[in-house]
Amino acid sequence: MLDLKLIRSDPERVKAALARRGAADRVDQLLTLDARRRELLPEVENAQAERRTVSKQIGEAKQAGEGAGELMATVQGLKERIESGKEELEKVDLELGRLALTLPNLPDPDAPEGMTEEDAVVMREVGERTEFDFEPRDHLEIGTELGLIDMEAGARLSGSRFAYLKGDLVMLELALVRFAIELVRAEGHEPVVPPVLVREEALEGTGFLPGDRDQIYEIPKDELFLAGTSEVALAGLHADEILDPAALPLRYCGFSTCFRREAGAAGRDTRGIFRVHQFDKVEMFSFVEPSQSAAEHERLLAIEERILTELELPYRVVNVAVGDLGAPAAKKYDCEAWIPSQGRYRELTSCSNTTDYQARRLGCRYRPGDGESPQAVHTLNGTAVAVGRTMIALIENRQERDGGFTLPNTLHRYGSPDRIGPQ
Repeated sequence: MLDLKLIRSDPERVKAALARRGAADRVDQLLTLDARRRELLPEVENAQAERRTVSKQIGEAKQAGEGAGELMATVQGLKERIESGKEELEKVDLELGRLALTLPNLPDPDAPEGMTEEDAVVMREVGERTEFDFEPRDHLEIGTELGLIDMEAGARLSGSRFAYLKGDLVMLELALVRFAIELVRAEGHEPVVPPVLVREEALEGTGFLPGDRDQIYEIPKDELFLAGTSEVALAGLHADEILDPAALPLRYCGFSTCFRREAGAAGRDTRGIFRVHQFDKVEMFSFVEPSQSAAEHERLLAIEERILTELELPYRVVNVAVGDLGAPAAKKYDCEAWIPSQGRYRELTSCSNTTDYQARRLGCRYRPGDGESPQAVHTLNGTAVAVGRTMIALIENRQERDGGFTLPNTLHRYGSPDRIGPQ
């Protein structure tokens, strides 16, 4: 949520920033509602004070045996004004709150212009794109032939874009998770296995609602939602808290199964396990003082790059364009791995600086110093390992002519096979 004081004090700067995201028109609407609210509040409060005064005068008149008809008529008029004012104030508050929730974060000046994935700016490419002396196959063909991926059984059980993973591919998944958690833990992130069912306020607090409702699985009977990322639960760890500045930064590493409806994705990346409804992920999350969030963003990116380097995957880093940022993000980096069957780089991980946007919604603050008012912290998130997509990159980049594939040495001590292939 944006700082209303900032919008009031510098509306043109806010509008200019949000114009980059196509949301500037909502600022004037919000300011109009805010102005009306600030008119109504003193009107109601003054009428309530006047009513108390007149009511006291009525009591005094009655004690003195005097008539109070005129005063009682005045009280009745004040009562009607108060009720009318409160009713309008309630409507304005509701509309103001709803509108404020739709405003995205102010983009960082370094976020590139543009509205689509193609507008991202490539920062660097690392490693050589994999080439073969045979025709490479995609992960689904390899995984199906080896009996590791069963999309048909998954579809019979749960519908399209669900899969059974089997055999050595399960061991690879567990190795990837353990590898990522241990590496990130050594970087100061406390491991967490969070709930995957969350309340609506948690999704609103992290900025996934109201905008992304079509992408989220909902359980109406229990008023719960299946989270699409453990970012939601990790952000909620310190909701409505005032943190000790000496404890910052607070860093976590969450492992969870994630669920996404992927509405509108029909026919796009739906082959195999690239874009499925259920997947596992290791997620990093940080609470930091505002002055440290830019440095923390670079730190999370460095960890993501270290993971990809140790997995020996060719990748590139892109700075995501403003129009392709999620609502909470001020700036986002994506790490994209080379996918041979597609002949292009595809997103494997991302990391976002959400500044104070989520913290304001969640009520997560810290007190900078003795006697100072609490301020919103900054929150950041970054993917350590998105398991399914990482397995795709490993399978396709390390495939061999016989349909098998090797796995990097760094995973062997976590239980991964050296090689998976035909028996």
